[in-house]
Amino acid sequence: MKETSVLCLLFLISLLSCTTNQDRLTVSPSSSQFFKLDSVSLSCEEDDSSAGWTLRRNTTEGKRTQCGDGWGKPAGSKKSSCNIRYMYPLDSGVYWCESREGPISNMVNLTVTGGSVILQSPVLPVMEGDDVTLLCKTKTTPSNLPAAFYKDGSLIRKQPTGHMTIQHVSRSDEGLYKCDISGHGESPSSWITVTDKHTTTPPPTSTPPPGSPLIPVLSSVGLVCIVVLLVLLVLLVRRCVHRKPEDQEKGRRGNTVIEDDIMYSDIKISHHHHQEPISQIRDSDPAAVYSAVRTGDVTYGQIIIKDKKKKSKMRATFTLGRN
Repeated sequence: MKETSVLCLLFLISLLSCTTNQDRLTVSPSSSQFFKLDSVSLSCEEDDSSAGWTLRRNTTEGKRTQCGDGWGKPAGSKKSSCNIRYMYPLDSGVYWCESREGPISNMVNLTVTGGSVILQSPVLPVMEGDDVTLLCKTKTTPSNLPAAFYKDGSLIRKQPTGHMTIQHVSRSDEGLYKCDISGHGESPSSWITVTDKHTTTPPPTSTPPPGSPLIPVLSSVGLVCIVVLLVLLVLLVRRCVHRKPEDQEKGRRGNTVIEDDIMYSDIKISHHHHQEPISQIRDSDPAAVYSAVRTGDVTYGQIIIKDKKKKSKMRATFTLGRN
């Protein structure tokens, strides 16, 4: 019971420390359980070698250290690979890769037992829909003895050859698995994780397939363009309609100016004996150039004409005005 609680705790730690990068930790041989004094190699598969990956672990004793710090030996000059020549139960725990920038890889739970039976199960999460094979193995030969397999403490089935295959795994297959070989003992428990099946995105094609989201987008763009053109057409028509009355009004004003631009002059000639008013009306020359004349612009003048023979005076008064 205590061992199961520890494994569950380690699994929860691994879930809380999940990462989104593409780097991962691999274990060779690929197994989550090992016998005492077994050898194992751990390696960080690096997408970016400049990230400075270091292999670390957190054991059941709560010690968080890196490879070479009291356990394992770095492979070459890189700290991203580690070889453990002899495994002991104290080496059981969570292993992962960590970079200088902070991101970490996936975590794996490794269990080292001093017993005679182990369960070889996938180290990494299993993709939904794949097949999984579990092998119940003894430290002595032969290892293909009849075995019973358990999930979460309940018997699943008994196999005569010591291995069991779970076809097309699903989320319901997640849990703690262990096996038992009569006369040899029981293996530790290992957690099997099932992940969603990855969907592949097809490469883009030059011609979108039927039902492509591009078609509604193009339709929407075309509809917007049509609406804009209609609005512009309506505005243009309204502008033309409003301009016609203005042109007609300007024409009427021009005609009024021509008709009204008649210059009047009133010349009054006075003699001693009689006065004869003479009025002349001069129509404006069609070719004349007109300018606006305001009331304040009217000029008045007085002309006095002297007749030497008759010794009489002629007084002429004219007024320029605009009707």
